Amino acid sequence: MLLQKLRKDVCEANRDLERHHLVLFTWGNVSGIDRDQGFIVIKPSGVPYDELTPEKMVVMDLRGTVTEGSLKPSSDAPTHVVLYNVFPAIGGITHTHSPHATMFAQACRPIPCLGTTHADHFRGEIPVTRTLRKPEVEGHYERATGLVIAERFARLDSADMAAVLVANHGPFTWGDTPAASVINSVVLEEVARMAAGTLQLAPAVDALPGMLQDRHFLRKHGPAAYYGQK
Repeated sequence: MLLQKLRKDVCEANRDLERHHLVLFTWGNVSGIDRDQGFIVIKPSGVPYDELTPEKMVVMDLRGTVTEGSLKPSSDAPTHVVLYNVFPAIGGITHTHSPHATMFAQACRPIPCLGTTHADHFRGEIPVTRTLRKPEVEGHYERATGLVIAERFARLDSADMAAVLVANHGPFTWGDTPAASVINSVVLEEVARMAAGTLQLAPAVDALPGMLQDRHFLRKHGPAAYYGQK
């Protein structure tokens, strides 16, 4: 069986979606990639999280061709494939329909950086893609979803911003590992919840000043980071 450790990591990351209350039923998926071998491991489509095992994970190559596994891969697999090809530094991807992040996606509205909790983890507002056009929806829809994310990130750094909202749809996050991409989804949902509540209390609130955003982000990320233990 190919990629036994990665299969186990991806399986556990998918099960973490339920543990962190990010999904209902089978409304989400996590994948991981082995860059050296060029293979992606992803959740099988429609299988409940409590029934997942490493053996049920599906292995694909970077073109999206299934190379090992008896089950169909997640219906979002073509989106994951595009992102792994566009963002060569990432090692894991998570997609959910967590409620507050999805509210902003359905409103086609980015999540503004209103406080230091957000700034600690994401550098700037969480971007939202454009709405997919009719030929994209009627054609290779899931691949088009990946391409519209890539289009939105043409001038953004996927290391500084490890999350995106697909308009009318929901959030995708990524990280160095499958587990890290899930953590980013957990934080994204929390900052979305905080932003939604803040905007209810103060609809005209300003975003956090840029210098404060940068200070909080850079103390945790990058070569000059000093948060935590070495």
